[in-house]
Amino acid sequence: MLDTATSAQLKNYLANLRRPVELVASLDDSPKAADMRALVAGIADLSDKVSVRFDGDDARRPSFAIRADKGRAEAVFAGLPLGHEFTSLVLALLHVGGHPPKEDAELLDAVRALEGEYRFETFFSLSCQNCPDVVQALNIMAALNPNVSHVAIDGALFQDEVERRQIMAVPAVFLNGEPFGQGRMDLAQIMAKLDTGALARAAEKIAAKEPFDVLIVGGGPAGAAAAIYAARKGIRTGVAAERFGGQVLDTMGIENFISVPHTEGPRLAAQLEAHVRDYPVDVMNLQTAVALTPADGPGRLHEVELESGARLKARTIILTTGARWRQMGVPGEDLYRNKGVAYCPHCDGPLFKGKRTAVIGGGNSGVEAAIDLAGLCAEVTLIEFDGQLRADAVLQARLTSLPNVTVVTSALTTEVLGDGAKVTGLRYKDRSTDAEHVIDLDGIFVQIGLVPNTEWLDGTIALTQRGEIEVDARGATSLPGVFAAGDATTAPYKQIVIAMGEGAKAGLAAFDYLIRLAPADDEAELVDEFG
Repeated sequence: MLDTATSAQLKNYLANLRRPVELVASLDDSPKAADMRALVAGIADLSDKVSVRFDGDDARRPSFAIRADKGRAEAVFAGLPLGHEFTSLVLALLHVGGHPPKEDAELLDAVRALEGEYRFETFFSLSCQNCPDVVQALNIMAALNPNVSHVAIDGALFQDEVERRQIMAVPAVFLNGEPFGQGRMDLAQIMAKLDTGALARAAEKIAAKEPFDVLIVGGGPAGAAAAIYAARKGIRTGVAAERFGGQVLDTMGIENFISVPHTEGPRLAAQLEAHVRDYPVDVMNLQTAVALTPADGPGRLHEVELESGARLKARTIILTTGARWRQMGVPGEDLYRNKGVAYCPHCDGPLFKGKRTAVIGGGNSGVEAAIDLAGLCAEVTLIEFDGQLRADAVLQARLTSLPNVTVVTSALTTEVLGDGAKVTGLRYKDRSTDAEHVIDLDGIFVQIGLVPNTEWLDGTIALTQRGEIEVDARGATSLPGVFAAGDATTAPYKQIVIAMGEGAKAGLAAFDYLIRLAPADDEAELVDEFG
């Protein structure tokens, strides 16, 4: 199952095991079980600290458990953890084997202190770039705390269970048999849901922080670049981000990042955060900004209020809040989100294998999604509002060569149809004739662009009708001392490389603003002190 190079690399990793690990496989006579047998046997051959058994009694077959410490530490994979999940397999082996996770020590102590019973199940797909974060976080918890167990389940392999439990989006996490979470979550986010006092403690710590010279709100490519360029100037820099990496985390393949022929979103996001942390930047994750109070004069401080109620103060602000998937805004969309309405074909496509799906949107993203889904689904219908597709010609040529894809143009989607539990179809209007049509479907993938995350700034700062932050050539906004960069702004062409450049520019502009403000700042301090 593992090639020579991968086996050699895994052998080096397994040298870090601190205690014996046992692999216990529960197999049947399927081809996947044969592959699993070869995988676990191959792993056991790479380290004298790893043994393997084939007498497991797990009802899900094929599956295997990674056990240590007399069974008190255990992670289970139901399915072959390859593709995006191979890293999850390697980390599970290490962490169950006693190698310490690279997480905040205080967070790991909180995991060890959890009391009660926590039986987690995560449904993933091998093409999902969001799933590994969830799988790895829950495996860490299972490795550290005997009260926690975790089973990672390949939804494409266990289709009957997926149907029975009505899972239509991954990652889908269940706790003690009940839905717990949907979508990307890291260890801190999971613990915040379990430990109700965690958010209050975090807010208290944040509120006690000294003012920053520059505070970046948002942790995507623009925010990372701004932080690095500001920190290199030796000024006190902070980043408050809902999730570091932003929209990049939801990007499958990146092939136009200059000097890097190919990478993937989660990998790039991890590299961005690691680079930022090379500098003395105060990174505050899981923080959502809800209000901006501008400084009331030169030398005064701006304030950003967070969802937790904490407030951060700074001499300058750089807004890099990015954008999110645009929704159709039609009846039924909200009701059937994650019940057939999806926004990530790479993540959720395998759950619709052999089924009927539609893609909304005829740009590059929509056509790429339709091409991907055509290899999995029985039928794919692409619906475009315009009279023609807007995707690159090479993509259109590939699309039209696929026999199970139907393209409908000049079509306005008017309603998502369902039976109360899941999507059953879609209603659209032919814009040429006003005639209405219904398509019977199992899933709908929405690919109609992005909307900036700026609602919280409405009425505080100049925004366009589309909600974009108006910026000048230096990234300055309508508020003195407040800058912005990336997909949330009026800067054209929403590309990663452009967002990074705009972020660097905003970081330099904020520093330039500060050094020119210094005399006024000193004067303000004298007025405060002596009246």
